[in-house]
Amino acid sequence: MTADVLPALTAQARGAAHPAGAACAHDDAVLADRRDGTVVRHGDTVAKAHDPGTDHRELSRRLAVAAHPALSGVLLPPLRPAPVDLHGRPVTFWPYGTPVDPETPEAAPWEAAAALLARLHRAPVPDGLPAMRGPVKAARAIARLGAAGPHPAAAPVLRAWAGLPPWARAEAPMPDGPRALCHGDLHLGQLVRHPETTGRWLLIDVDDLGHGVPAWDLARPAAWYACGLLPPEAWHRFLSAYRQADGPAVPADGDPWPALDVPARALTVQTAALAIAKSAAAQRPLDEAELAVVDACDRMAALPPELTRAHAK
Repeated sequence: MTADVLPALTAQARGAAHPAGAACAHDDAVLADRRDGTVVRHGDTVAKAHDPGTDHRELSRRLAVAAHPALSGVLLPPLRPAPVDLHGRPVTFWPYGTPVDPETPEAAPWEAAAALLARLHRAPVPDGLPAMRGPVKAARAIARLGAAGPHPAAAPVLRAWAGLPPWARAEAPMPDGPRALCHGDLHLGQLVRHPETTGRWLLIDVDDLGHGVPAWDLARPAAWYACGLLPPEAWHRFLSAYRQADGPAVPADGDPWPALDVPARALTVQTAALAIAKSAAAQRPLDEAELAVVDACDRMAALPPELTRAHAK
């Protein structure tokens, strides 16, 4: 975020919260300031400056989905129907919701997340909606790994990446088959309670929303479970709740992994690539969780070739 954009974004949030220009006692808060977007809050209003490369037309289509009555109770609706431009970056406006508390993992709303995904996946896919950007984000993580320079942990991650089918690397269209409305980047940071503290859980962040393979939205918790980072009990709560809500990404019973394997491997590679890039930028060693996903990539890269070919079908 350049120095001139953050104050301007904060002013946008204030203006959206008080369109008549009335004075208030609310403090400003920076909720996130990352490479792909900056988010500020003023009172009950949140303003997000999206990645400079964001397509305004595609973002508008995604906003329309979040605002559609059919998705009420699933996606947090925007305060305005279209983005505005700020120094060449699209800005969107949202009501504030209470995020998941990272300090109480035992209270994580896995069942709510699963039920919301199932409802999203069963919703009709609007005409003109772009593809979900999950594979694109994975490819960007690999590019960021490459830009970080040589690293001793990079080799198994790159081998695992090379073993994925082209569609999971954003190098080819997604496999033939029914399309679903997908979030594209599901994790617990993408849920908020609205109204704050008392409302229901809702999904946020439409940057990667689109049509695609719904198993991608289950892939991050599946990958964490496979890497030993998510307790089996939490994974089974999530998976059971998704199935009970008639989610179409996996069979109603039996082994879910034939559907989940490729997306889960892709999310493992993405997580490992970002972990290495961030540790290199901070000039620190990988921590225990980061080493776990790198080790998982090493195991994945050892899959027999015939299994790798089967995953590409």
